[in-house]
Amino acid sequence: MTQTASPRLPPLAEMEAARLRRDASYDGVFYLGVRTTGIFCRPSCPSRTARAENVEFFATVKDAMFAGFRPCKRCRPLEVPGAHPAWVTRLVARLEREPERRIRDRDLRAAGVVPERARRYFQQRYGMTFHAFARAYRLRRAFETLRRGADLDEVAMSHGFESHSGFREAFGRIVGDAPGRSRSRDCVTLTWLESPVGPLVAGATDQGVCLLEYSDRRMLATQLESVRQRLGPVLPGTHPLLERLRAELAEYFEGQRREFTVPLVYPGTPFQVKVWDALRRIPYGETYSYEKLAWAVGAPGARRAVGHANGQNRLAILIPCHRVVNKDGKLGGYGGGMWRKQLLLDLERGQQTALALGSRAAQTAQG
Repeated sequence: MTQTASPRLPPLAEMEAARLRRDASYDGVFYLGVRTTGIFCRPSCPSRTARAENVEFFATVKDAMFAGFRPCKRCRPLEVPGAHPAWVTRLVARLEREPERRIRDRDLRAAGVVPERARRYFQQRYGMTFHAFARAYRLRRAFETLRRGADLDEVAMSHGFESHSGFREAFGRIVGDAPGRSRSRDCVTLTWLESPVGPLVAGATDQGVCLLEYSDRRMLATQLESVRQRLGPVLPGTHPLLERLRAELAEYFEGQRREFTVPLVYPGTPFQVKVWDALRRIPYGETYSYEKLAWAVGAPGARRAVGHANGQNRLAILIPCHRVVNKDGKLGGYGGGMWRKQLLLDLERGQQTALALGSRAAQTAQG
């Protein structure tokens, strides 16, 4: 029984205990690989329990695949269509239902959730602790209430803040302005989506989806800051356009959708927008070279500038920068990783389903 080096993994004894009792509340917190079969699973997998000395623990699907393990066909760790463990779903529903209530550690324990487990899960999935997530969630609801014209004092006390000064401080730290001056500002709602190519971070305003990025991409922080500067504060929550995006992505990965209809918002320089518009015109199942893309935007001598704009795309898959390859047909670069680019192109050329795509991801990792 071994544990890969990662600060995001729970203690070894805790993971072993969760594995033995097939605890579904740990699904997404860690994954386990069985050396004798070469398979990796969720903690809740119903398959026969492996001997401890044959088990290796991983923080992410990617870690398990790049260690050479294949996804289990019973628990299907690659196929998580936006689902969270039941206790996470209950907590987020509670935040949505009771935005004025602060959920403390004692409330988590009363609900049967170990506070440390909640902290680890939210830190791994959302990049913040549960309490920070809950505070940001309350601020998003407060922000929306302010925009509807509610009184400032009423908003502060009805969204779980114990004082006006505490509300103003928290609001200013996240939104970047005083509450009273933010009534006319827009807000970017942020959520996390599961997919066969790994977790995706998605954001939307009321005008359209403005962010879709791989959660492990190194440029994610830069992309989030760009979205914040151009479109407004970024706060976790739910939005109808994000639910629509979730459904369209599921159809895409099943090979049932070739075009996305969800509205997009992608402000940038005039040249960047011209490149991104051209990317959207590349037909499904086809590729352009960087040279051809440069000609398409009327700048045949600006191949490098086109490539740079391509890399600044904040809407992976939706604005299909994965369809741009080198002149000799080789893949070229891709911010989400070459294995993802190859899998997306294979999906579009061969209409593979999400299950087949996940299998190819495991084979690519082993290769």
